[in-house]
Amino acid sequence: MLNKRLLGLLAVMALLLAVVIPAAAITYGEPDAGAHPYVGLVGFYDASGNWLWRCSGTLIAPQVLLTAGHCTSPDGSDVPARAQVWFDEQVVLNPGVGYPDFGGVMGTPIANPNYHGIYLPNTNDVGVILLDTPVTNKGYGLLPTLSYLDKLATQRGLQDVTFTSVGYGLNEVKPRSVSLRTRFKALSHLVNLRSHLTDGYNLHTSNNGGNWAKGDASGGTCFGDSGGPVFYAQTNIVVGVTSFGMNNNCKGADFSYRTDSDAARGFLSQFVAVP
Repeated sequence: MLNKRLLGLLAVMALLLAVVIPAAAITYGEPDAGAHPYVGLVGFYDASGNWLWRCSGTLIAPQVLLTAGHCTSPDGSDVPARAQVWFDEQVVLNPGVGYPDFGGVMGTPIANPNYHGIYLPNTNDVGVILLDTPVTNKGYGLLPTLSYLDKLATQRGLQDVTFTSVGYGLNEVKPRSVSLRTRFKALSHLVNLRSHLTDGYNLHTSNNGGNWAKGDASGGTCFGDSGGPVFYAQTNIVVGVTSFGMNNNCKGADFSYRTDSDAARGFLSQFVAVP
């Protein structure tokens, strides 16, 4: 198993930058405008109630929010005491305080015991938050069946296979940091499912601005989108959890941890029924 320390560092930067920068979102995308009300912004706290970092996540059951393993435990051992989830289109900061400490749904982060950092190809980068109270008025993301994406590994015309990423992270890194703390979405296309970086565990998608011939705007993820969903095409099937990138400019390529693998399903089956 290949240990990509650099990639692990980039993944954890999504957490570190969230402490230094107020937020960290979808690039080249557009406001979600109510399309995915079950995707939320997640704040994490220590046992004393101090703010730690932020990520994104998807409601997959009334009391289960799907997110990344490195969000619930950056190193696989240090787990935040509590989490709070906001499903607002835009999360407004408290003047002079920072992220609000109220108004969201409280929950307990559950780390994946098999996540120990970004060790490729199987990073086990999936975690959940068990919410204190059920959320029943937002709808839900759906989990895929086993090996749902395998059919795409040998399919021709991959540039026509689209995915939708959703999250609250940075909208721009350079020349300046732009964070709207607004739920954004962006379309991307499949690059690879079977390289040494993916090998059936990770989904490699594009992260570039511009338009395709069909007129669809393309984009990708950035710091703070970690844990957010990657939907197959424009459905509500969550085939990946935003995991890591190849540079700190949030350009070129995105990698998400596939939710249709045996490893991901084995972890998630403890909390929800997997199809």
